[in-house]
Amino acid sequence: MNKEELFNIIKKKKSFLCIGLDTDINKIPPHLLKSEDPVFEFNKKIIEQTHHLAIAYKPNIAFYESLGSTGWESLEKTVNFIKETSSEVLIIADAKRGDIGNTSAMYAKTFFDTYNFDAVTLAPYMGYDTVSPFLEYDGKWSIVLALTSNPSADDFQYLRDKSKDELLYESVLKTGSKWGTSDNIMFVVGATKAESLRNVRKFAPDNFLLVPGVGAQGGSLKEVAKYGMNSHCGLLVNSSRGIIYASKDESFAEVAKIKAEELQMEMAEYLEKANLL
Repeated sequence: MNKEELFNIIKKKKSFLCIGLDTDINKIPPHLLKSEDPVFEFNKKIIEQTHHLAIAYKPNIAFYESLGSTGWESLEKTVNFIKETSSEVLIIADAKRGDIGNTSAMYAKTFFDTYNFDAVTLAPYMGYDTVSPFLEYDGKWSIVLALTSNPSADDFQYLRDKSKDELLYESVLKTGSKWGTSDNIMFVVGATKAESLRNVRKFAPDNFLLVPGVGAQGGSLKEVAKYGMNSHCGLLVNSSRGIIYASKDESFAEVAKIKAEELQMEMAEYLEKANLL
């Protein structure tokens, strides 16, 4: 799926919503624990109720690998179920891998070949060698961490290179955008840094941005759209806990649908105001 295809789906669904499948077995509704695969059953119900509203799903790999082999099985079934349910959804492995050489190549094979994800998040600390094996896969996306919302992001991301007069995150955007194209490189920018999106767009005007932090983490969708939207929308805004854990009773999936619809309807307004529909 390239940028134009992704934009067409955004226009069709009037949405740029990414739903994070951060599925914690300790937080899912108790009645699901009786099933053979509680994690997959939870994901399945969420997907069934929201796939027409979501542009992307983003399983956080840590929640699956922490369960050992059964977690990986749940993850594989989840990805397969999404593929069977809709061809109009991007599936992102939120893995934040960051290595080089054969190790990086094996990570790329893991997520793109073995588990058939469409995209994977990557930590760029080791430079181009981290990302290059992922770029060898046609139709796949590398999503590079650039500016995050966590309190200690300032430890490194705002360090200034005096020789270039650039902050570190600006260098990541500037250099990272040259590693590939706007058809295979995205960047992660936290929603609670919404005003910084204006500056982010100076360095990555055409790339899609994966923006976590809307909802439970306090990010403003209105601000993200105001500062981050471009001529192709250019945004995948993620909400996890605010959707998937909105209810713990047997109607949890229907409640998740309502929460997703609320975000989708707001997104439709911003797309219309930007003359993108």
